[in-house]
This record gives sequence, C-alpha cells and structure tokens, in this order.
Amino acid sequence: MNSFQVRSRSRSEMMDITSQVQAVVAGSGVECGACVVFVPHTTAGVTINENADPDVCRDILEALERAVPWQRDYRHSEGNAAAHVKASLMGSACTVLIRGGSLVLGTWQGIYFCEFDGPRQRSIHVQVIPSA
Repeated sequence: MNSFQVRSRSRSEMMDITSQVQAVVAGSGVECGACVVFVPHTTAGVTINENADPDVCRDILEALERAVPWQRDYRHSEGNAAAHVKASLMGSACTVLIRGGSLVLGTWQGIYFCEFDGPRQRSIHVQVIPSA
C-alpha cells in the first residue's frame, strides 16, 4: 500500500487527486488490475466525477450543503455532524480498473478527495492489485 497527503484549504472542497493516484499506479509496475483509493477519515470522502468543468464540484458541494446544512439540531457534540453525514454520502473508498499501466477512467472523469471538515492535512491510501 502507498499513501500520500493532501492539505485542504477550506471547510468543504473537492480536490482532484487523479494524478497522484496515477503516479502510484505507474510506480507499482502493474499493467492490468485494480486500484483501491481509501480515505481513513470520518469527515472526508472520495468520489469519481467530472474533472473538466470546476462548476461541477461547486454544484456538488452546494447540493450537499443544502441537503445537509452545517447548522442543524444535530446531537453530535463536536459540532461537525454535517461533515460526518456528507462523508458517509460520498463514501470512504473507490475502485478504478487499471489497463496498460493506467487508470481506466472516462474522458471527463477524475478521482476527487472530498473535504467536509477542513482545513486539515489528510491521508489517502492507494492499494494497487494486479489481476491474476
């Protein structure tokens, strides 16, 4: 397993980590298989979505804020319950196929780290699995 760090700059943001994940895949030497990207945090997640238009990320973050507003009558005493809910909605892991030593993503797809309780330094773990 390989890991790398990212530093978020705001409470909520989506950071394109596709190139960092691809670098791990390239360094593994695996030509065909799968890559698992895991975020070991309860207030952050990972997803795959469009990486051509930055407005897509803004729209996703705004929709999540409308669905799960920061200020509500939450019971969680740390004051970041909305971040936990948003992280659960996004998920903590994604899997991407590998072909020819590269991630198999659609033309407009990228892998995004999703911060919901920043700014913070976060870890991202990547496991490359060769096909049998």
